[in-house]
Amino acid sequence: MVPPGKKIRVLIIDDSASVRQALTHVLEQDPEIEVMGAASDPFMAARKIQEEIPDVITLDVEMPRMDGITFLRKIMAQKPIPVVMCSSLTEEGSETLMQALEAGAVDIILKPKIGAADHLAESGTRIREAVKGAAVARLGQNRRTAAASGPSAKLTADAVLPPPSGRAMAKTTEMVACIGASTGGTEALRVLLEQLPANSPGIVIVQHMPEKFTAAFARRLDSLCEVAVKEAVHGDPVLRGHVLIAPGDRHMMLERQGARYHVAVREGPLVSRHRPSVDVLFRSAARSAGANAMGVILTGMGDDGARGMNEMHQAGAYTVAQDEASSVVFGMPKEAIAHGGVDRILPLDQIAREILAADRRR
Repeated sequence: MVPPGKKIRVLIIDDSASVRQALTHVLEQDPEIEVMGAASDPFMAARKIQEEIPDVITLDVEMPRMDGITFLRKIMAQKPIPVVMCSSLTEEGSETLMQALEAGAVDIILKPKIGAADHLAESGTRIREAVKGAAVARLGQNRRTAAASGPSAKLTADAVLPPPSGRAMAKTTEMVACIGASTGGTEALRVLLEQLPANSPGIVIVQHMPEKFTAAFARRLDSLCEVAVKEAVHGDPVLRGHVLIAPGDRHMMLERQGARYHVAVREGPLVSRHRPSVDVLFRSAARSAGANAMGVILTGMGDDGARGMNEMHQAGAYTVAQDEASSVVFGMPKEAIAHGGVDRILPLDQIAREILAADRRR
């Protein structure tokens, strides 16, 4: 656990000197983060860890002498340390990173593009938040105290959608379940979706994850679950027994046409420091579905989704937050509760049952 007031000490492991330098620059822009060292391969990293245990490790996937996944498994077996995997933006690499999440990695970040100032600034926010989320993540029974989520200046869902009208919509269509998650959410979603039968209500999900990785994530879940899971495409209908996951780097919104729902997938600014943003999805549900929607907020760092869930609640939707004991990071659920938009707080293993119960009550 990182004591209050103490900097988060990070060890960077990457065989590229330019990436090590770029990550150090990005991370040390935050006064709460300190890069304690950098290593070009896992063997050098192991020697550094023997001297001092970092609070968080950023770990490259492809390295000489030992690949990142093998090293991750060794860390988790011997001395669990929060690990954030760092990868280039490739479809093939995204499949490997699914293995990393299963092996115990807390989050995934993209390597910063050297020389692309706009990308570096935008990805820097994501990288710093991922490291802070890892620093407070629960590994096994290890609890950590939540830290600040970063700079205060950020856009709200107003940047993408106007607020709901304030009129509660009557229950006139089938229920749509809207789920938001961040740090720890990949495994939480697996647990939740594996419990759902094939005739479950339609589900739309925002999981904070980089571009391209969401497609591999959806394929992984589809292979494990009775419900059909896919990365959303603009215009996809929301159907019973189907789950749509927002593509990385795109906002996803719920829209209604008659008695049916579909999703809109669009570009736009970062909202609550994220794209896709849970706040954008939840606001769209409040506007388009009202009492026909159910909102679920799972484990995650920061406050994305808190305002949107309150808007759903005010529009008549039934809302649920994951409890602290089962959350890897009790940040997003805690903020949603504090905003007053949560009807029930439940352990992760009871949320699927609650979705089905809410569907039957209709």
